[in-house]
Amino acid sequence: LYAAMRYSVMNGGKRVRPLLAYAACEALGAPAAEANGAACAVELIHAYSLVHDDLPAMDDDDLRRGQPTTHKAFDEAYAILAGDGLQ
Repeated sequence: LYAAMRYSVMNGGKRVRPLLAYAACEALGAPAAEANGAACAVELIHAYSLVHDDLPAMDDDDLRRGQPTTHKAFDEAYAILAGDGLQ
């Protein structure tokens, strides 16, 4: 399950959402490190939403960012559990 979760998160992407969390923190005058928890949380939520969106019951996508989707690389049950774990 850990491998499926890691695969779902560490598959590329621009990481725009965490950057916005850091930018908001700095705009409010706080050190960027104060946003670590929020930045991580928004990225994990985004990753879980993509895993669930790619499932056969939804979009049934085969590729995400040029790589097999989690349910193709592992299986549907692992993808559901990985997405739930990232939530």
